[in-house]
Amino acid sequence: MVRKIIHIDEEKCNGCGICATACHEGAIEIIDGKAKLVREHFCDGLGDCLPGCPVGAITFEEREAPAYDEEAVLKAKQEKEQKSGMQTPHMGCPGTRMREMNRNREEAEHIDETAVVKQISKLRNWPVEIKLAPIQAPYFQGAKLLIAADCTAYAYASFHQDFIKGKVTLIGCPKLDAVDYSEKLTAILANNDITGVTIVRMEVPCCGGLEMAAKKALQNSGKFIPWQVVTISIEGEILDV
Repeated sequence: MVRKIIHIDEEKCNGCGICATACHEGAIEIIDGKAKLVREHFCDGLGDCLPGCPVGAITFEEREAPAYDEEAVLKAKQEKEQKSGMQTPHMGCPGTRMREMNRNREEAEHIDETAVVKQISKLRNWPVEIKLAPIQAPYFQGAKLLIAADCTAYAYASFHQDFIKGKVTLIGCPKLDAVDYSEKLTAILANNDITGVTIVRMEVPCCGGLEMAAKKALQNSGKFIPWQVVTISIEGEILDV
C-alpha cells in the first residue's frame, strides 16, 4: 500500500540517537553510526521522531510500504519491558542518560595517593577542536593522528598516556557541534603526511557520528592510511579496539 512514512537522510544524520529514542514504536535503530528505519511496519507515520532531530535529517514521504502493524508493535514493547525488568525508559538521547559511578571502593583500595607520580601532559598541538584546527600545520607532517570524542578524555583515566602520547590530537562532538566533520578531516588527511589514524569514541550512539565522519574522510582523502577505532565505556573501560 502507498502511505505516509518517514524518510531518513543518512548524509545529514549525525547518529545522535534522539530519533531512535523518540520513536515509541521501535521502528528506528542506530546502525554503524546512522539512524535507519529498520521496521517499516512499526512506523505509524505520525512523526514523533521529527521534532528532535538536530540536523533536519528526517522528513515524511508518500511511498509503497507495509501497513502499520499495531499488534506487532505492542508485542515488541511487551517483550522489551520483560527483558528490561519493567524499568522506566530514559526519554531523550541515550548519551544524556543520568549515571553515577561509585568509585569509593577503588579509592579505598588505592593505598597511598601521595605516592602517585605527577602526570605530565602529552598534548603536542593546539588548537585541538576539529572546527578550529588548521588544514595544514608543521606538526601534521609524518604524524599519527588521534581523532577523539570530547568525553573520552574524562571517562578514560590514562587518556594522555595511552592515546595522546606521540600523536597529534583533534577532538569534537558531532551532537553539540551539529556539523559534518568529514570535510575538514578530509582536507587535513589529503594535505598532510599523516601516517596513521586512531579514532577514540564513547559507547553512546551519538559518538557514531564522529566515527563515521573520520571513516568518510579516510575514504575521501585518496590515501591508504592505517586506522583503528577504540570504544570507551561510560565506566571508563576499553570495550573494543
